[in-house]
Amino acid sequence: MPFPDIDPIAIAIGPIAIRWYALAYIAGLTIGWWGARRLVRADGLWGAVRRPDGVAIDDLVVWVALGLILGGRLGYVLFYNLEAYLANPLEILAVWRGGMAFHGGLAGAIVAMILFARVRGLPVLPIFDVVAVVTPIGLFFGRIANFINGELWGRPAPDFPYAVVFPHGGDVPRYPSQLIEAGTQGVILLVVMLIAVKIAGFRRPGLIAGIFGIGYAVARIVSEFFREPDPQLGFLFGREVDALSGGITMGMLLSIPVLLGGIALVVVARSGATRRGALADGEAPSA
Repeated sequence: MPFPDIDPIAIAIGPIAIRWYALAYIAGLTIGWWGARRLVRADGLWGAVRRPDGVAIDDLVVWVALGLILGGRLGYVLFYNLEAYLANPLEILAVWRGGMAFHGGLAGAIVAMILFARVRGLPVLPIFDVVAVVTPIGLFFGRIANFINGELWGRPAPDFPYAVVFPHGGDVPRYPSQLIEAGTQGVILLVVMLIAVKIAGFRRPGLIAGIFGIGYAVARIVSEFFREPDPQLGFLFGREVDALSGGITMGMLLSIPVLLGGIALVVVARSGATRRGALADGEAPSA
């Protein structure tokens, strides 16, 4: 089917242009902030675990936003297009032209949360847990913005009934990989996170963050089978055999440490070890 002709610029007032991509970041951060405030107010989810309050969440949004943007840009530069940016370093600052990497943004957000926790004297794992629950919201809006921009399109899919001919992807019908990622990394992962919170709450610090790491890594690796590898990188190992097979992409490779880190967090959290130092004053640790 033809690509829907949606202007990447959502609002234009004179020389000022606001793009859908920027609105996606704003929507993800705003709705995530609202959701995080609701989570920290839900006493029944926390037990004796010390948590950030609503005011701390208000400040945390700024820290995470900075870490997300700086880390996302740096990650894209280092892992996806280093040679081009070394040839023209000023292009690193041109974020409005695109070029953000989720794995870099995740690393930047983690560093920001660690620093925030130290400044505020809070245990870091409960902060990880809260942010993990709402992160799929931002992933959903981000992938929808990728689709509107007509970027990060999928592999050729001539027999797929909902394939799309992207304006910059040639005349070949392709998988709408951005929508597949919005569904898997956004909607499905959000449902998984909400179910995990409903069952386990935040009583074992790091458990929910670990579940997110596992869920995101699996969803991203599956999505990569539908997504066309970045042209400057191609397949890192192996080669494409057909539309849904082939070698290893950068997205798959970067998801492996996320998967392993998630598994490690779940194992340690289930052992009860992460509760030490995360309990409210006067509370005794328990398994």
